Amino acid sequence: MNQDNAALIAKLNPAIPRRYLFALAGILWMFAGGLLCFRGELWLEEFPSGTELLIEVISLGLAAAGYVFFFFRIVQKNIDRIGRLPEKACLFAFTAWHGYIMIATMMTLGITLRTTAIPKYYLSIPYTVMGGILLIGSLRFYQMFWNARAGETA
Repeated sequence: MNQDNAALIAKLNPAIPRRYLFALAGILWMFAGGLLCFRGELWLEEFPSGTELLIEVISLGLAAAGYVFFFFRIVQKNIDRIGRLPEKACLFAFTAWHGYIMIATMMTLGITLRTTAIPKYYLSIPYTVMGGILLIGSLRFYQMFWNARAGETA
């Protein structure tokens, strides 16, 4: 690549300080998790209140276990990857390129599930569990953002 092309790419690159990538990842995970939990909670209203509460508690436990045993590693890999980026990195680098494929796949799966004949109250559990996992994961990204921010002012 010649020097003119490199300069053009650098000029067009929407680079931001690396610490903001942690916040962007947290926002994305929080938004997706909140949306899934909201949908799941709406569908849980079909249950009697005692059953609804029991399902919510079970879903919270499953979300915590799912995060600890599966998604913690995914979050940590993203945190490590972001940490290796230059101090100014592309705005879209808050997730790896294959992360965008995973996001599109999960969105497609969610839309497909919602449009099937499966009763929504059955979907309430996987939706609230996955939403809870994403919400828990977002907290780790926010923690990294605040740690990076505090490190700059120290």
